Amino acid sequence: MRRLLAARLAEEQAAHRLPSVAAGLVRGGELVWSAGRGRIGGTSGPVPDADVQYRAGSITKTFIAVAVLRLRDEGRVDLSDPVGRHVTDAGGAGGLTVGQLLSHTSGLRAETAGPWWERTAGSPFEALAAQSLGPGALRLPPGWQFHYSNVGYALLGELVARLRGGPWYDVIADELLAPLHMTRTTVRPQPPHATGFAVHPHADLLLPEPEHDAEAMAPAGQLWTTIADLARWAGFLAGTGPSRGTLLDPATLAEMRRPVAIFDEPDQPWDLGYGLGLQLWNSGGRRSYGHTGSMPGFTAVLRIDAATGDAAIKLSNSTTPSSGPVFAADLLRILAENDPPERPEWTAAGVARDALDLVGTWYWGPMAFLVSVVAGPGRAGRAAGPGRADGAAGPGRADGAAGPGRADGAAGPGGAAGPAGAAGAGVGSVLEFRAAGSGSLAHRFRQSGDGIWTGLDGYFAGEPLRPVRGEDGRVVALDLASHTYTRLPYDVAAPVPGGVDPRGWRG
Repeated sequence: MRRLLAARLAEEQAAHRLPSVAAGLVRGGELVWSAGRGRIGGTSGPVPDADVQYRAGSITKTFIAVAVLRLRDEGRVDLSDPVGRHVTDAGGAGGLTVGQLLSHTSGLRAETAGPWWERTAGSPFEALAAQSLGPGALRLPPGWQFHYSNVGYALLGELVARLRGGPWYDVIADELLAPLHMTRTTVRPQPPHATGFAVHPHADLLLPEPEHDAEAMAPAGQLWTTIADLARWAGFLAGTGPSRGTLLDPATLAEMRRPVAIFDEPDQPWDLGYGLGLQLWNSGGRRSYGHTGSMPGFTAVLRIDAATGDAAIKLSNSTTPSSGPVFAADLLRILAENDPPERPEWTAAGVARDALDLVGTWYWGPMAFLVSVVAGPGRAGRAAGPGRADGAAGPGRADGAAGPGRADGAAGPGGAAGPAGAAGAGVGSVLEFRAAGSGSLAHRFRQSGDGIWTGLDGYFAGEPLRPVRGEDGRVVALDLASHTYTRLPYDVAAPVPGGVDPRGWRG
């Protein structure tokens, strides 16, 4: 496998004429392979290893998004809040919601009023607001469509700074980088680091690119980082690293991976979307998430397989159209084909006792459905894992349209605890509801108290499922958003809406 990975890395460096490139693969939150090609100084310096810094570019946005969502989970801010409530000098952008800015659905301008911020010295937020957040700052109606906005993440960085009472980098350094031991992720380069270059399009020549402090625009793409540090970050985002569940609620991580907007190309299936601070890829139904990044002289990509949590990373020092997502997908494919991950060992687990009254076959009219119960958060594809790219849907839309609820529609981080089950307490039991014989993904429901279950995804997200009991206390029907499911097709003993023909089935 290592020879295949090395050959793919060599092809990437030579075909795209990269002065240097470093790459890595992550499994279970650990860096399991890394390598480099070229020279970090262009024609001089060492071959890059996992500890050499490159510019992360817009991968910086993933850190800002996590910092904002930590504030949300603490109750300090809501995704439906207008950003002007917290950044009072946001000007013409003040009415845009925090969720819209996180998901690039605000309609805010993509770039500053000029000059191009990535190649010129930065300015304080006051200057950015005066020049780029005036009445003409909106390019599209808020919430209308995906429109990438670097300026939007500058606003979110300022929000983090004001609510935490310190510079945005200090916040992420204290809250994220230090706990994850990401000691080589900084706002300015620290040796050993690569030098950024432009490669002449028609000759094998290099031109050094400028580097500076972007100041107010820094939250959109300022960070420098390494393969080793991004491996730790990938483990955190996938929920597979040693920090699992400690820095951000797993439900919030799943919320970040839920598609909020897609990059819509006419006559094409969607293959690129955006959640809350994360880019989403859909390759023939296989989902992955992460982010790309570019700054003058540098490109980067972090791509995490949603089914396995495996991640691929690429960092290079050339101003060139990025092939990073394709390269990362190739590395993940080589890993999966030559060292497939083992599925977690199955073990018996307690489930809520009253959930056992609901399992088995139910009928919606003549159509059969199977209901099963699993312990814990579950997932629609049956196997437990680090979380699907679609995450858990529910009433808390990222664009703020439906108010402050959490995106998974849950009553709390772990779901409501049910009565003691046959093999344990049954905390967090999840019902999986699927059409019999279809092989389709299941709708999932989590206990939310008083015997009611709440939908987590798909058509029934946020909708209540209520068991209907007969006079003897047995469950005779399931009321799901006014749809009635019975133990027999059109069961005359159950409260079927509109009743059942008293003559019953006939030939």
